Amino acid sequence: MRAAWLLLPALAALSAYYVYLPLPGAVSDPWKLMLLDATFRAVQQTCHLIHYLRLSHHLIVLNYLICTFDKLKSVSSEDIKITDAVFDGVEVRVFEPPAKGDESLKRSVVYIHGGGWALASARTSLYNNLCRIMAESLNAVVVSVEYRLVPEVCFPEQYHDALRATKHFLQPDVLAEYSVDPSRIAISGDSAGGNLAAAVCQQFHIDTFLSSFCPVFSTQLSKDEDLAVRPKLQALIYPVLQAFDFNTPSYQQNMNMPVLPRYVMVNYWIDYINGNYELAHELLVNNHTALNVGRALSFRARLNWTALLPPSFKKNYKPVVQATGTEAIVERLPALLDVRAVPLLADDATLARQPRTYVLTCENDVLRDDGAMYATRLERAGVPVTLDHFHDCFHGCMIFTVWPTDFSAGVQTRNSYIKWLDENL
Repeated sequence: MRAAWLLLPALAALSAYYVYLPLPGAVSDPWKLMLLDATFRAVQQTCHLIHYLRLSHHLIVLNYLICTFDKLKSVSSEDIKITDAVFDGVEVRVFEPPAKGDESLKRSVVYIHGGGWALASARTSLYNNLCRIMAESLNAVVVSVEYRLVPEVCFPEQYHDALRATKHFLQPDVLAEYSVDPSRIAISGDSAGGNLAAAVCQQFHIDTFLSSFCPVFSTQLSKDEDLAVRPKLQALIYPVLQAFDFNTPSYQQNMNMPVLPRYVMVNYWIDYINGNYELAHELLVNNHTALNVGRALSFRARLNWTALLPPSFKKNYKPVVQATGTEAIVERLPALLDVRAVPLLADDATLARQPRTYVLTCENDVLRDDGAMYATRLERAGVPVTLDHFHDCFHGCMIFTVWPTDFSAGVQTRNSYIKWLDENL
């Protein structure tokens, strides 16, 4: 009995040590965030152990756990009709509000979920809940894309899935089937889904431009691709947009922040572009974009955060630029400099053709500066941009609105995002 009384305080102390993380004072619901992060870490470490024992890939196990406990069937209600469909070989979930007698066509949002290109699903309760609320609040048809994930496929397959599903939906006959107004469509996504949304939106406008000025290209398009329909808006939620610099101020400031510490984001990139974890350290110190890496030089000005970020973001952080690095990294992993994977690398001419844009960023997020730099570059290219920055929020917060992972930050960001869509779509 005495041993039990001694063991309990020791276990409590160890648990507190595992759970506690020093957080900035402005973070919303700090203790709840610590508990959420501790749960994530415990599950991830278990999955890495299974991976180490060569029983299964850690991402397969992790996503199995997520989807087993959280995946929902397409159950419709009086307010929203929910159906699963296949758009050009890509699974989607469609949320349709009931028809109103005084309207003919609805607006629409194509939504691409986050999860590091490797986790989550359009069918999990977190994204099911978000898309249902969007459909109800906006009286809009929401198409949630169920793209294939790492490790089943790597880049560029996720991008191709998102592009194919979006192009299929934007065909006039499909829009007519769902009673959607072709002039009122947005493309949106969070985190890795924001990456895919930005890349797809860039490709849409590149295709439209080429088909307008190059008849040969136009005749090469398949008959079912009608480029006359393109997104009116793009809305990017704490998007991941670059793998060029892992030492931006937000990466330095938030390197150990819960939910998405810097090393985890680097590993997501390695998985996405089919790299090797042994490269993680070289990426962390920017050896892949050192001054002697010729293929990276032409992109440097496009990601110069000293010229793209406001002083409140730059603070006193210094750029990390290596004089000599490892050019073999970008030779082995060309996706690191591929605009389809890294939308922030796009040239100014491509950015100038983008639609009105909303970018949501969080102060306590390694990806804060990705979104802020993209907003600045779009604005300088003449695109109307709304940068919606939240000082007390963290990466991933917008989907955490339902017990037990309900955060005030989630409701706050979700409401602001939907409000912007309602006013602009």
